[in-house]
Amino acid sequence: MKVTDLPQHWEEEKKAMERTQEYNLRLPLEDAARIAALAELYPDRSESDILNDMVAAALDDLISKGPLKDRLADKNK
Repeated sequence: MKVTDLPQHWEEEKKAMERTQEYNLRLPLEDAARIAALAELYPDRSESDILNDMVAAALDDLISKGPLKDRLADKNK
């Protein structure tokens, strides 16, 4: 999924997803405010859901193109 596809994804019905790893993330205040604003625009999605989707989309993008494509794809096997 691309980052630009996320708003459409957030409009769809939320599906349950198992989370197996937890991270503590510190964001600049401006970025945290943007995440909070997105959570207000998409009330069915928590800030955590939005961050998870954004990270997954960014990783998909890195794997699909760019100089890290082969290195990251090998780690997923």
